[in-house]
Amino acid sequence: MDVTFLLMIAVFVASLFIQWGLQATFARFSRVANSRGLTGAEVARAILDAHGLTHVRVEPVPGVLTDHYDPQAKAVRLSEPNYASPSLAALAVAAHEVGHAVQDAQGYAWLRVRANLWPVASIGSNWGPILVLVGLGLGALGLAKLGLYLYLAVAFFQLVTLPVEFDASRRAMEFLRRMGFLTSREVGPARQVLTWAALTYVAALASSLATILYYASLLGLFGRREE
Repeated sequence: MDVTFLLMIAVFVASLFIQWGLQATFARFSRVANSRGLTGAEVARAILDAHGLTHVRVEPVPGVLTDHYDPQAKAVRLSEPNYASPSLAALAVAAHEVGHAVQDAQGYAWLRVRANLWPVASIGSNWGPILVLVGLGLGALGLAKLGLYLYLAVAFFQLVTLPVEFDASRRAMEFLRRMGFLTSREVGPARQVLTWAALTYVAALASSLATILYYASLLGLFGRREE
């Protein structure tokens, strides 16, 4: 069996494990109230205000783990459960998303690089695999290689995402401890939630790299391509 195919299977299994770990950890600490009894929305608002970001809105969005920061709208958007919940999980996630808002306000370099890469990465994600498969099907290796090169932008985008996400989590823990939102017993659970969430970005990068290696092997870039 092809080594790159085995690698893709291994990455897929690892990704499933990480998703399971995140969901299990999030579910566990979603049932544990934080000691201050504050909702995710209240924590986000308090941290934003403490950093002078009173213009940044805190809004609920449908779904679970759909939390994100929108730099264009200047809004921290929390999934409905985290927005209204006083759980430890909601507290950690809200602080993480505020971390992105603070990055934006401070001109964090990697956040800007990621924003600039997004248009190209979006094209690569949508068209890269299609061009690879169509090129292979038509025997047009130049077209297939173009698809591979476009997909490389996806992996590079995900690589740049790592420092952005890890820094936001670091900031989140700093906010929570400095502002007294966490007791000593709550530090570990909050860090677990943030760690598992960060690992999903590592898994996404690994998956893209494995896909790139697989496409490269189909194109015969590691030697003679099997017909």
